[in-house]
Amino acid sequence: MIKHIVMWNVRGDTPAEKTLAIAQLQRSFESLRGRIPGLLRLEIGVDSSRIDYACDVVLYSEFESQAALDAYGTHPEHLRVKSEVADLRIARHQVDYTAP
Repeated sequence: MIKHIVMWNVRGDTPAEKTLAIAQLQRSFESLRGRIPGLLRLEIGVDSSRIDYACDVVLYSEFESQAALDAYGTHPEHLRVKSEVADLRIARHQVDYTAP
């Protein structure tokens, strides 16, 4: 199994603007459920700590194999979501790793 974790900071000059950006990001990624072969689990988390070095949002996902994760990268539904959220983020961090 491959775990794919992505964290973002989103645009917004006010808390309300950030909240709207986070909600859009959540909706976009949640729309992928059941549409990506090999995607076993998808979870979106919103930071509640509000500490200055925390990211705003995390995507936690599990794929059945590296091949499934690779295919996700070019899947039309994923490309659609990437396009929808591209202007919402100001920073992005990613970790992929193999789990036993």
